[in-house]
Amino acid sequence: MEFRRSRSIVPVLEVLPEAGSTNDVLSARAGDLPDLAVLVTANQTGGRGRLGREWVTPPGTALAISVLLKPVGLPPTSYGWFPLLAGLAMSRALGPLVPGGVQVKWPNDVLIDGDKVCGILAELLPGMTGLVIGAGVNLSQTREQLPTDTSTSLALAGAEDVDPDVVLSAYLIQLSTVYREFLAADGDPIRSALRDEVVEACHTVGRAVRVHLPAGEDLLGTAVGIDEDGRLIVESDAGRTAVAAGDVTHLRY
Repeated sequence: MEFRRSRSIVPVLEVLPEAGSTNDVLSARAGDLPDLAVLVTANQTGGRGRLGREWVTPPGTALAISVLLKPVGLPPTSYGWFPLLAGLAMSRALGPLVPGGVQVKWPNDVLIDGDKVCGILAELLPGMTGLVIGAGVNLSQTREQLPTDTSTSLALAGAEDVDPDVVLSAYLIQLSTVYREFLAADGDPIRSALRDEVVEACHTVGRAVRVHLPAGEDLLGTAVGIDEDGRLIVESDAGRTAVAAGDVTHLRY
């Protein structure tokens, strides 16, 4: 894979023939690499999602992308926005490639017509010196190759072009754009208008949801918004709860 388009967008792009986890490889090299350095492979053998879930796909059918961010001077509270901004960027990148609607599921999934096509995993570097944003995009898997019946691939969703360079370059353009807008606003999601843009793209807001919280209990209610810290606001019988972390299920009533 040449990735000629993508190489023109970022300062460093390394293509690995195989990797256990592109996030792990990039994190280990972060001290020697610049802001917006990228690692990518079409054969990730030890990928993971949120909550330690395994993410492995047949070789050549998906892209594992990791982007290094070194946002100098941002307050720590701003870092919670990066998975949401990456999801927004990916939804914008994939939107023109498929006939169906592309949405973000809070906090880290990208959906096509309700089925997952991409997951986002953001991991902090030691000492808050930056973070690595990982994205796994399903390109050409068949229905039989996907892990669940609520997953999809760009090919299954009707994309005419699943060229990895087209997908990667579109994502890097969008991610670079929202990242620079966020930095220009000193990490303020309100002043940058990115909070409103994330809410508009987020398929979770306005839906009945079940949130499995880290402590083990479930929160049932309606997702009514996203606050200035990137937390999902859920309205339930007990009132409004700001959820910083949790596993969200969209419910049909």
